[in-house]
Amino acid sequence: MTSGNERYPTRRARRHEVAARSARPVAVAASSPSAPPSPPRKPAPRWSRRRGVVGAFAAFAVLGFVVAYIGPTGLALAQASVDDESQVSLYASGLDDVQSRAGDESAADPEPAALDRGNYTVYVKPKPTPTPQASTSTSSSSGGWRPPFVTPDPGSAQAIAYDMVLARGWGDDQFACLVALWKKESGWRVNAYNAGSGAYGIPQALPGSKMASAGADWETNPATQIAWGLGYIGGRYGSPCGAWDHSQRTGWY
Repeated sequence: MTSGNERYPTRRARRHEVAARSARPVAVAASSPSAPPSPPRKPAPRWSRRRGVVGAFAAFAVLGFVVAYIGPTGLALAQASVDDESQVSLYASGLDDVQSRAGDESAADPEPAALDRGNYTVYVKPKPTPTPQASTSTSSSSGGWRPPFVTPDPGSAQAIAYDMVLARGWGDDQFACLVALWKKESGWRVNAYNAGSGAYGIPQALPGSKMASAGADWETNPATQIAWGLGYIGGRYGSPCGAWDHSQRTGWY
């Protein structure tokens, strides 16, 4: 019987065996100098388990790539061609239906009957003639707003002016314009003085010394100032309302 070492030689024994085999051709070459030396033999490559696993994995990877990319692309192209054919067929069928329906309607519509217009008459309603209206213009509309008449207090400067207005032949409307005019100018104050222009008194004479022609007491007497003011208004504007209208337009009289 043989021992375990004899059945399964060790690595050292294998190395000795390989060395002995490789040394044999060298010895033969040395014994016969005429024969050329032969190159040493290379050991045959062995197929390892690792190479087999790597090759199998590569084959599976290639197969998976083909299935994952090429397969869906082919299916999509086939489906697209089917959809195009279905759309074309639906459009063609719909167009045929529309054309057939239009042909049926055109054939069913009768020709319109001719209208006889000889039995109709046209009536045009006449426009009403406008009725002319009388003009109701007054003196207040031509000169703008006119103040209302108010009876003056007895003994006041306005009461003195009212008597003078009536003496000149003017009415209550003219007195109302005079009241509004001088109320705007001086507030009916005898000593009203405008420092900017130098006007003075109830009528705001410019300068105030002009009123001396009506009386020497022009600085303190309202009757003297009113008399001068009415003379100025009558000579320049014709009436108190004329002076009032000018004052409304320009701001002065």
